[in-house]
Amino acid sequence: MAITKPKTKVPDSSAAADTFILGAPDAARTRGVKKGNKQQISLTIAPTLLQKVDELAGELGQSRAAIINMAIYRAVEHGLIIDSIKRG
Repeated sequence: MAITKPKTKVPDSSAAADTFILGAPDAARTRGVKKGNKQQISLTIAPTLLQKVDELAGELGQSRAAIINMAIYRAVEHGLIIDSIKRG
């Protein structure tokens, strides 16, 4: 007769992992990189739209990031109309 170890009960590993991760001191940290008082994000944009953004930036003497920031600011502060529905 072989000697065997008794089987130990294993808790749900995904729930245990989530609990462990959320208990970390830096768990509330936001994604991305903080640069000064701004938060870096990743943005995917259609090449044709990006070309138009770059052209507008050149005409106004601004950076691409500045144009995108201004557009987002205007949409958030002054509203946005999508399919005849105004938001903001």
